[in-house]
Amino acid sequence: MVRVSRMRGSRKPSRVSRPEDFLDAHRRHWDDAQLLCGKGRLANADHLYGLSAECGLKSVMRIFKVTDAELPAKYKLHIDKLWAKFETWAANRMVKRHVRSLPPGMPFSNWSVSDRYASGSHFDKATVIPHRDAARVIKRMVDRSVTDIGGATHDG
Repeated sequence: MVRVSRMRGSRKPSRVSRPEDFLDAHRRHWDDAQLLCGKGRLANADHLYGLSAECGLKSVMRIFKVTDAELPAKYKLHIDKLWAKFETWAANRMVKRHVRSLPPGMPFSNWSVSDRYASGSHFDKATVIPHRDAARVIKRMVDRSVTDIGGATHDG
């Protein structure tokens, strides 16, 4: 939805803020990444695997109540930076059993949101498959987390 400002003849549209729903975003990005990967569209699939993983971690943080409000600014990071912060956050909470299922190291250390501007020729299966596999582990963790709290359909 776009609202049009009526101040002094201005017709510049203003952005309407939508509530954060990391769980829905995680699922959408995962589904679309899978479709694109299956069609050999590796660059966009890789981008969406990263966003799916990021939104998955953020949804777990919301499910287990890092806050009832919006996610704090220190967690408003992309997956290449969020991974370590998530592990630290989760280590002392009831989600620590889920963290044990995460792949070791930093599987998204070579992923960047800025790669959306890169040529598709820079993406191959050797790059994308590890991101897909790590995003799949996060998807399973999210699914278990949702089950743990009784099947929530959104995190907001």
